[in-house]
Amino acid sequence: MHYPKEVSAYCPKCKTHTAHDVEKGKKRTASELKWGQRRFRRAQRGYGGFPRPKPEGRAKAVRRVYLKYRCQKCKYTVQPRSFRAAALELVDVK
Repeated sequence: MHYPKEVSAYCPKCKTHTAHDVEKGKKRTASELKWGQRRFRRAQRGYGGFPRPKPEGRAKAVRRVYLKYRCQKCKYTVQPRSFRAAALELVDVK
């Protein structure tokens, strides 16, 4: 899927529609202090096996895409709702 590198969107800080730069959001490393991760580590300890079945086959064909819009005027960043796409490519639209 092709997506423009620059879009016109509403900026809540400027309170008007302005040009925004689009960039892909990156997944950060999961925190070891979160409850789900602590539960996972606790289940992994000891002589027992892996706490859940290993995933079989390949990864999902369609992944969730997170974009960030950065206002060119005030540099304020907003993250709109995510959507699913098999592949996303940011392109120049002139």
